[in-house]
Amino acid sequence: MNFYPLVFVHGFNGWGGGEGINGVLPYWGATTGDLIKYLRREGFEAYSASVGPVSSAWDRACELYAQLVGGTVDYGEVHSRKHGHRRYGRTYEKPVFEGWGEEDENGNVKKIHLIGHSFGGNTIRLLDHLLANGCEEEKEASGEDVSPLFTGGKRGLVASVTTICTPHNSSSIYRLVTGLPLFDLLLIFTAFYTGTLGRSALNGKMVDFHLEQFGLSNTPGRKDADSYFRSIRTFLKNSEDTCENDLLPESIDEFNKTVKTDGGVYYFSYPFDSTKKGRITGLTMPLAKSNPVIAPLGFWIAHQKEFTNKKTGQVYDDEWRANDLLCNTVSEKYPLGEPHADYDKSVPPEKGIWNVMPVQTGDHGTAIGLLANKEKTHRLYLEMAEMLRKTD
Repeated sequence: MNFYPLVFVHGFNGWGGGEGINGVLPYWGATTGDLIKYLRREGFEAYSASVGPVSSAWDRACELYAQLVGGTVDYGEVHSRKHGHRRYGRTYEKPVFEGWGEEDENGNVKKIHLIGHSFGGNTIRLLDHLLANGCEEEKEASGEDVSPLFTGGKRGLVASVTTICTPHNSSSIYRLVTGLPLFDLLLIFTAFYTGTLGRSALNGKMVDFHLEQFGLSNTPGRKDADSYFRSIRTFLKNSEDTCENDLLPESIDEFNKTVKTDGGVYYFSYPFDSTKKGRITGLTMPLAKSNPVIAPLGFWIAHQKEFTNKKTGQVYDDEWRANDLLCNTVSEKYPLGEPHADYDKSVPPEKGIWNVMPVQTGDHGTAIGLLANKEKTHRLYLEMAEMLRKTD
């Protein structure tokens, strides 16, 4: 039994609990109400972090670390130089909570449970990896000025990593995005959208893009963005340092070669499926209760002919048809090649392997309470929190 804090990390285009938009529509809980507040009422210490909604997993992990310990975001000398942005970001005067990594009177270290939805899962996996292993390139380049995040040696600070609807092996929807000129259009739209709102009165009040490293948005409370069009050119020129790029199969393939499970950490994954194969037609269709806005995408994913990604060698066969309307269910179970086992509540879960939870019925938004049943959503997260509390 443990009472470690639960730290929730949002996905692509998401937001944290400290942003104004969260008071209108909570990311965690959405139309079912604020899940963080609900878990707190149930006796759990829970927090909703805020990281760059369109930033790369690396930048997001650096931002998450700075929030957790308090201090200035350090994106790393090597990384920042490679991607053409500022090395340092905003400063967090206080940590999200006190005592992380400290020992209590009994000599027990205060750990955390990391929980990520969608791309938030990739983010927390990378943070877990950097805490334990650091980054040799950054250590060598920065010398004494290196961020503690890149020095490694911090095993024992993370109790568990839980991913929800996370595309551990990308999503076959990439084929639609890259096959049409959607990828470049999405990046261009992102640059102009964030560059505009990130300089408006809404920045830091309703929204927060965390793109001051590119000079694309102001740091909340300041006016430190670069000139509008120059910052957009900088962002687009370095588009490899974005969430959109990180979600491509070849990027995630490289990510999975580096980021591995740690023997002292519990790993859990929650895959979702919002499709059903018809008995008569044999067609895999989105469920009637699926979000109608993204249901066509789920239909498209389910009806691709078998193909092979030429860059990664991954074969997309019938196993990849089931999906949550944005991501393939099989991809949400565990990073391919990683040790894993189906979760069995009758026996204690194992550390160092992916404990794959039973597939949940619902779409990518249902997983966080969007257009979902309130009782069912609360039950899912309460059971999740209770399970994590019982880990040693």
